Amino acid sequence: MEFLTAKTNRIFFSFVIGCLLSATSFAAEPTRSSIFAKSYEYESNKQYDQAIEELKKVKADIYAVNIRLGWLYYIKGNYKVSVMYYSKAIQLRPTSIEARFGYVLPAAKMKDWIKVGKQYDAILKLDPNNTKANYYRGLMYFNVGEYGKAEPYFDKVEHLYPFDYDIVILSAWNSYYLKNKEKARLLFNQALLIQPNSASAAEGLTLTK
Repeated sequence: MEFLTAKTNRIFFSFVIGCLLSATSFAAEPTRSSIFAKSYEYESNKQYDQAIEELKKVKADIYAVNIRLGWLYYIKGNYKVSVMYYSKAIQLRPTSIEARFGYVLPAAKMKDWIKVGKQYDAILKLDPNNTKANYYRGLMYFNVGEYGKAEPYFDKVEHLYPFDYDIVILSAWNSYYLKNKEKARLLFNQALLIQPNSASAAEGLTLTK
């Protein structure tokens, strides 16, 4: 009995020591939230390399890590690597609209307009009424003179925000270039209600007389 009692005590003692060591080790290991907090702190001080290295302590196949790394490499100016991490974030969460908007930032800096357009198209499949994606997809077509392709995107945003100057004036000029003077005139007049001193709207009205 004494032998069993002594053996039992040794087992119990070993178990307690093991638990204490495990608890100490766990306490010493940084948590994900503390790693992210430190990364944000580095970023606020514009220490982007340190913010990146801090995040790389976390498992790489986590959406939050990849979207953060995409952003950090973007503000650091490494657009190619930024696109890589945003792409990984999209792979991990295919329905994420924020990751696709993130992807657009470095892709636009690299002037990769085909990829930018594809991301806007993907966003609009997920969210057909997304104002930002409709506006910028239309603007892409407008900037290259494809006014017919731009029109449905501008119309959608203008119908949602009929008292927003930026979309109204842009839609007005797009209609003018499509030679739809009646529609353009209505939109130029609407733009003047929003911004009575708009030189652009006044010029457009003159041209549509």
